[in-house]
Amino acid sequence: MPKKGFISNKLKSWIDARKKYHLSHAQIQMARELGMNPKSFKKLSGNKQEPWKLSLPAYIEKLHEKRFGI
Repeated sequence: MPKKGFISNKLKSWIDARKKYHLSHAQIQMARELGMNPKSFKKLSGNKQEPWKLSLPAYIEKLHEKRFGI
């Protein structure tokens, strides 16, 4: 039985991605339902040199709505 407060490495990567990319719990859940990998968020997130890209939270929400509806 794991110790109290123990977080597996699988969930740790999602927690780190949530903090790094300023995502909400709902957006993380959407990304997990879509089967996304938190390690690939770096190339999905837009920056100032790529203004045509959506921000990562908006991108996740758009994909989730497209696949599952509302």
